[in-house]
Amino acid sequence: MSNQQVFKGRHAALLTRHSKEKVIAPVIEGATGCSVLVESSYDTDLFGTFTLDIARPASQMDTARLKAKKGMELLNADLGLASEGSFGPHPFSPFIPWNREVVILIDSLNNIEIYGEYAGCETNFNQVNIKSFTEAEAFARKIGFPEHFLIVSPHCGKTEFIKGINTWEQLNEAVAWGMNKSSDGYAVLQTDMRAHANPTRMANIKKAAENLVLKISQKCPQCGMIGFSVVDYKRGLPCEWCGFPTDEIQAEIYKCQRCSFIKETAVGKDKADPGRCGFCSP
Repeated sequence: MSNQQVFKGRHAALLTRHSKEKVIAPVIEGATGCSVLVESSYDTDLFGTFTLDIARPASQMDTARLKAKKGMELLNADLGLASEGSFGPHPFSPFIPWNREVVILIDSLNNIEIYGEYAGCETNFNQVNIKSFTEAEAFARKIGFPEHFLIVSPHCGKTEFIKGINTWEQLNEAVAWGMNKSSDGYAVLQTDMRAHANPTRMANIKKAAENLVLKISQKCPQCGMIGFSVVDYKRGLPCEWCGFPTDEIQAEIYKCQRCSFIKETAVGKDKADPGRCGFCSP
């Protein structure tokens, strides 16, 4: 069963107000033959904001799923696409920012759900407290302004934001506003992480879409259904020194969403680094 057999001639709803179709649609349409329809009238901020003035209703994956289903509902489509991003510290180095992007595809006709993802430190996610435009200018140049937009808010007092700042004149006015609004005279300057406002993040969304296409192309060895991808991991790779089981991955577990066929694939190494062993390196 080819991608074209499953998707050609069908329409996929993509719910976005932040121009994500620019990187998602060409990747998906080129690999599947479906047409991506954009729904931009719905306020996707209701699913949460990076400034946290609106909380995300569920986990990153579940929120992406909610977005896809809402798009399908609004456009009466049996295919749905959605993207959801998260930012925080690197899993092993808390001083390095980390971005995880998910692009999900829901196919209600075939009752399957496939997602692609990208995770890495290619991001300008950052914020700083400033008390002068000179400090604001230094931060802005560091993060790639004005191609990458900025957000300003008061440091102390009522939580208010000026978003989508992409000119030096706007930045000057917003910084003055933020400092005047704050009881301590400081303004908070942060990168605008919405996709249309952040080219670096937009590139990462494209990588997640490409990973989705890769997973779509993987066929079940038993029934030929698309989306045969990893659902779990088998851990316990033995330590190279002592042979004690570690938490390192020993095999990837693939499962078909149609026939439930399961396959284990070894990760390609027989022993774990002793530095990852709880006995040799406690």
